[in-house]
Amino acid sequence: MMRPTRALLLLPLLAACATPPPAPPTPPEPPGHAACRAEARNDPAVQALGRQENPLNWGNRERVQNDLRVAELRAFRDCLRRNGLAAPGGVEPAR
Repeated sequence: MMRPTRALLLLPLLAACATPPPAPPTPPEPPGHAACRAEARNDPAVQALGRQENPLNWGNRERVQNDLRVAELRAFRDCLRRNGLAAPGGVEPAR
């Protein structure tokens, strides 16, 4: 028979094997933000950067993906300003 103290010591190990709870669902994006995000993806500057990517060249791919992310974010924020909408979040992303 196992002592209660040993059982209590094994309890954290058993709890560590449990699966974590699922992440809560993300709230839906406001319609104005969704429209601006779609406009940013279709921005000519973003499309031109996407065509420069070479998947066989790792350095080029990393550079283009970073430039693509920056250009898409810039186009998204420009669209939000043009439509008078507030940007999501409150902290400017690190560059």
